[in-house]
Amino acid sequence: MAHQKRRNEAAWKSRKQEQHPHGKIKSLKELSGEYDEEHTAK
Repeated sequence: MAHQKRRNEAAWKSRKQEQHPHGKIKSLKELSGEYDEEHTAK
């Protein structure tokens, strides 16, 4: 039983470490600046 738990924990850790982040979260100010740039250029 202890071996199964260790295997499960090792699998969970490996999945956790292989995640791909989507990049930095932008602030509302940055988002509104991009929105203004896109919509005023058209």
